[in-house]
Amino acid sequence: MRRKPHAGRRLHGRPDGHPWRRNDHDPAELARALVAGRVAGPETSHDRRNVRWKIERLCEGDPDLQFGIRGLAGSDPDEVLRLMADAAGFDPDPDLWDGPTPVDPWKVLAACDGAGERLALAAEQGERVLLATGHPAGLPLLYAATGELLVEHGAKLLRPLDGESWREDGSHREIRYFHGVAALTSRAHPLHTHRPEPMQRLLEDVTPDLVFADHGFAGAAIDAGIDTISIVDVNDPAPVVARALGRTEHVIAMDDNVRPEAYWPCFQAIAARFPAVD
Repeated sequence: MRRKPHAGRRLHGRPDGHPWRRNDHDPAELARALVAGRVAGPETSHDRRNVRWKIERLCEGDPDLQFGIRGLAGSDPDEVLRLMADAAGFDPDPDLWDGPTPVDPWKVLAACDGAGERLALAAEQGERVLLATGHPAGLPLLYAATGELLVEHGAKLLRPLDGESWREDGSHREIRYFHGVAALTSRAHPLHTHRPEPMQRLLEDVTPDLVFADHGFAGAAIDAGIDTISIVDVNDPAPVVARALGRTEHVIAMDDNVRPEAYWPCFQAIAARFPAVD
């Protein structure tokens, strides 16, 4: 994965070139940019007490933390903490309740590298891929740029139920696609959601070869047995537990709701697994 640094590129933050086009980057540059953008680093959005609280809710069976993945309730909280700590790179000591929850940028890059290998294979084999996010204020640029890369190299992006609408708890709900990325909306604006039902609706219409998603969009796909690449925050343990149970493989643990432009190093790590196009 290591490459020579490109002359004239900034070592922190956004590069001088187009951040959402494949370029050669020194991995150390990408790691520094992840920290500068707060995607990773010594202090992220959720402190340790929040992470422990969310883990306990998962183990107690709170549907909001299951992401639609059945069979996770009753997990041991200390074991889930250990799994989450290993995925993100923080201290697994169960006696630590306070302080920040760091994310190791090198673990983020390694996870993106593995995801990139799977995505490149999907393109090479012309697979049908579904992209979706429950974090429409944080992750859509990463998904959209990855979608363009997939199509450029031979994959097909699916757009099931585009514009499909229904009523939920008295409110309008609608699936809309933003540059090929599915999101739940109120029709007036995109919605942050953990719920698996939107993806369950999509999967009633299509069966993709691969899903790249987060929150309930990823969880519902995992539960349906579909090959899934998940993005999770340090307080979103469900896909990490599912991986430990052998139900999914690729999980990227990082802060999942910072500025959308900050995820360009993740895209570059993914894109590095694709062949260069002249």
